[in-house]
Amino acid sequence: MSTCATSSRELAEPLAGTAATARTWLLIEQTGPWGAKALTASHLDPEVGRALERAAEGTGVRLALIRRPGRHADRRLPTRQRVIAAHTLPGRSWMRTTQVSDPAALLALDFAALGAGDVRVLPLATQRPFAPWAPPASPPGAPAAPARWSPYEGEPLAFVCTNGKRDRCCALLGRPLAAELAASATDVWEITHIGGHRFSPTLLVLPYGYAYGRATAHSVKEVLASARRGRVVADGARGRSAWDRPGQAADLAVRRHTGEDRADALTVSDVLAQPARHASPAAHDAAPANGSGWTVTVTHADGRAWRVLLSQSPSDPPRPESCGAALGTPARFEVVSIHPLPAAPPAAG
Repeated sequence: MSTCATSSRELAEPLAGTAATARTWLLIEQTGPWGAKALTASHLDPEVGRALERAAEGTGVRLALIRRPGRHADRRLPTRQRVIAAHTLPGRSWMRTTQVSDPAALLALDFAALGAGDVRVLPLATQRPFAPWAPPASPPGAPAAPARWSPYEGEPLAFVCTNGKRDRCCALLGRPLAAELAASATDVWEITHIGGHRFSPTLLVLPYGYAYGRATAHSVKEVLASARRGRVVADGARGRSAWDRPGQAADLAVRRHTGEDRADALTVSDVLAQPARHASPAAHDAAPANGSGWTVTVTHADGRAWRVLLSQSPSDPPRPESCGAALGTPARFEVVSIHPLPAAPPAAG
């Protein structure tokens, strides 16, 4: 039986510019079953899940549930839950972690500051990452105590989407990949939803926030080995979540053009929609407002810069963007040109 991932692969749909956009990720461990909208359809209190969704809306923070690969007992017993926060802007990326007995404690966070990358909103604890410390008990009915956080100092982390209730491709392709990686001692988590079911198995790598599609165990290990050295593998990459989708495509285009693989070497700015010339009604939904293309400035840490011209068009022929969904024409980005910009004059001494 055909799946959305099969259709996308057969149509050679490009990956660049398809990653979820998030400057900051907030990932909450939750074992047991996950529903299609896992924050409100799991063993996480749905009222807490809804409150967290409202708190994160429009802040640049993306929420997801995570769990270790393997069978998950359907229990509702109290447990300590790991939480990972990661900010993904180049040169400002960080990761912190904590454990909570009640995820409602996360509602005390300043989500706007978290989305902006202000790590000061995560109060430090003295324990090592993931230490099983216990906060003072709160009286019955009292608000959960605010979480205390530790800098994450471990290996880069891989998160594979396995939420089959959201899309069966994530279960059919993601779960075997997560299990294979876990069996080889790779530090991998399952995650509820990072977008792009049709690119399953899909992968998010922290701390840098690059997403990948059509992943294999070999490619994941290569990506993680590069991340340990502060490098990025462009093959199979969907984009860095810190950027919007045109920025993701431009970042990857410059990496391929120059061979630059250092994770924090490139910064995206000046993402501008270009006027449409011959927009058709069919292209209207896929194209940005007032435009059918983009110019994006990509700057290197050494001062070099490039202007990347991208075209944006609806994918043809139509294909399912998710299993069971009607045929659609998701937007695709193609590189029209990459032009070096004049070097900026040195700052006055």
